[in-house]
Amino acid sequence: MKNIKESNKAIGTILAFCLIPITGFALDIYIPSLPDMSTRLGATPAAIQLSISIFLATYGIGQLLVGGVLDSYGRYRPNIIALAGFSVASFVIANTGNLQVIYYMRALQGLMSAVIVVSKRSYFFDLFSGDKLKHYTSLFSIIWSAAPILAPFAGGFLQTHFGWQSNFYFLGCFGLVFLLLELIFSGETIAIKVPFRLKTIGKAYRLMISTWDFTAGLFILGLSYGVLMVYNMSSPFLIEQVMHYPATVTGNCSMISGLAMLGGSLISKAVLSRPFFKRMFAGAVIQLLLSGCLILLTLQVHNLYTLMAYVILLHSAAGFIFNGMLAYCLTRFSQYGGMASGLTGGGYIISTSAFSFVVVKALHINSQAWLGASYSILILCILVLVLRVKWIERTVSPKQAAAIEEEEIGLMME
Repeated sequence: MKNIKESNKAIGTILAFCLIPITGFALDIYIPSLPDMSTRLGATPAAIQLSISIFLATYGIGQLLVGGVLDSYGRYRPNIIALAGFSVASFVIANTGNLQVIYYMRALQGLMSAVIVVSKRSYFFDLFSGDKLKHYTSLFSIIWSAAPILAPFAGGFLQTHFGWQSNFYFLGCFGLVFLLLELIFSGETIAIKVPFRLKTIGKAYRLMISTWDFTAGLFILGLSYGVLMVYNMSSPFLIEQVMHYPATVTGNCSMISGLAMLGGSLISKAVLSRPFFKRMFAGAVIQLLLSGCLILLTLQVHNLYTLMAYVILLHSAAGFIFNGMLAYCLTRFSQYGGMASGLTGGGYIISTSAFSFVVVKALHINSQAWLGASYSILILCILVLVLRVKWIERTVSPKQAAAIEEEEIGLMME
């Protein structure tokens, strides 16, 4: 087994941070191409949007499954295999006009992305602890924000000059480059491998899911990320078909969306020392009020500038909530390593996939007012969950808290 060299840990950390946004690239780079794919493949917008939901669903389910596997068999080899599989799937999509094949390859991309992301998040739990670990986990969503900033901008350029297939050629080459870098500089990081026992893994998952603040956190993450996904699934058609702008404008607007999420994440990190649930509650209330005001505005005025008002204000608030809650959930059960990372990532992604697809399907978003209505539904759910978690936190007795801690210790001893 090739273990990571001490001299390579710094560059290994950089590579881990670079691969964490791979999911965002796979999701966002072809957002400007959705209308063109619909036309050229002879498919409805809903059929093309389904490729996003398929990716999200398999990415989420994959994270649930691979956490225990990575704790038992290591991080390095599965990551290498996943990078190769991700590249192959990307090249196949770029060379087919069959929508069913695209669906299958998007599912494979989602599963491979799950292995890559969970292994790279686990890298930090393997090598760091305490305040340094908290510092790195608070950077995860900030680093992740690079994808929504860069990918749509690049995707708009590629779509305009080379067509929708070029986006997937880019993803394939991206995977191959990092596969080579991983082979040269990276290595195994897990110190002690845990025997693969489905019973133990099941108990750990049951404990985490039955802990209400953790489970509610997963739903809040899913709803917050759902704000971005609802925009990504509907904005290309609003911008290119309703407003008649080119794909490059869609890419530029999505880049602004990514910058807004990044801004919210940075603000969240800056106020990290403030009481956690007060931050989450304030963010949700502000987001809901802004959403209501923007719905009223866009009933009268609707253009690209009012759409960007939604993006800048509401996506910043979503980034603020997402950053704080992701760090909370990842460190809530950090002693479980890959399993906790997989359940956190998989849980919120499955929630996102379900929430965003149901909202887009049910509301038939064909105007900015309906986009605002979809935001309001998601944000109201966030606010209710934050209040519920705070109420339960106050009512949990010391005896109940001690019982949960005792169960955690028992699982760690197995």
